[in-house]
Amino acid sequence: MKAPIYVYISIMWIMIIAGGGLLFTIIAPLRIHGFGGYDEILDSAVKAGIAILLVILWVFIVSKIKNWIFHKQIQN
Repeated sequence: MKAPIYVYISIMWIMIIAGGGLLFTIIAPLRIHGFGGYDEILDSAVKAGIAILLVILWVFIVSKIKNWIFHKQIQN
């Protein structure tokens, strides 16, 4: 009966590690040029926006998985 909880926690950790790897390898090297003195501000804003969207996506996915696991557990 405790297996679904461990699956849920494992999926959460996998998503955390994958998200960190994604941010580190793809988002961090992203550079925006051509806006003069606003390059750094725009660069940081775009990176922050992408990170916030990823967090929202992760929370949505984890919520759906949680609901699926607990509905499956209630049916049993």
